Amino acid sequence: MNTTHDILCIGSVLWDVIGRTEHSMRIGSDEPGRIKRLPGGVAMNIAMTVQRFGLRPALLTAIGRDAEGEELMAECSARGMVTDFVHRASGLPTDVYMAIEGPQGLVAALADAHSLEAVGEAILSPLEDGTLGSTASPYSGVVALDGNLTLALLNDLAERTSFSAADLRVAPASPGKARRLLPLMSHPGATLYVNREEAGYLAQASFDNALEAAEGLLDAGANRVLVTDGGSFAADGSKTHGVIQTPCPAVRVRRITGAGDTFMAAHIAAEISGKRPMDALAHAQETAARYVSGEDT
Repeated sequence: MNTTHDILCIGSVLWDVIGRTEHSMRIGSDEPGRIKRLPGGVAMNIAMTVQRFGLRPALLTAIGRDAEGEELMAECSARGMVTDFVHRASGLPTDVYMAIEGPQGLVAALADAHSLEAVGEAILSPLEDGTLGSTASPYSGVVALDGNLTLALLNDLAERTSFSAADLRVAPASPGKARRLLPLMSHPGATLYVNREEAGYLAQASFDNALEAAEGLLDAGANRVLVTDGGSFAADGSKTHGVIQTPCPAVRVRRITGAGDTFMAAHIAAEISGKRPMDALAHAQETAARYVSGEDT
């Protein structure tokens, strides 16, 4: 395995444009607030969080050669990401995510990850050409994979030999993309990170809490799952150690976007450091709570 990094983060790396207001929002609302642009995307959010815990992430993604892409590449490097393996898409714009958040949480969002989808499996070349791995010598490290890849590509990855030895940690990117993870549920090395709503889409059922959702996903064929439920309990379920759960610390919610990615990254980092399952789950809950409260910027 390449020794320049500790984890591969595969998927969306883009610009987040987030508008936040303290006023209640509805369709047609026009309220004062603050708008920020910052590096984001599921893969980037995970990379930024694991870096805070002393791990060095490498990015496998597509970033345009436009001005926004050059700026984003510079931001990634400045934040400690390994960008040597990034696919620089010619003739395609750098992807962007736009969201509006109010006091009640996320009001609306649009994810424009069309460039990532357009380049497809080109971002995975380093895992096929011997740079990081190959079919003959599959990559065996930790891989954080997000559901912004196309359904066809995710279907392919579930059977691809070059991913057969990976410790594969998978996130759906959004509830609307949760069903894309169905092909990966039974992958022997896959751990799925979903919220309760996303778990329902995957299992085609309705769950009242994270514990039920984890049990339901295991019954539906998953090998291991982590399920969050906002400010309530989170659960870790696997076919080997059953299902455990831990509560979320009570905090005032100041932001939502990126909370699930922060939970996932903190949990991965905790397990890489050798924490036991219950301690890793509690650490992830505490880290995500600090994030939504605005303590971690």
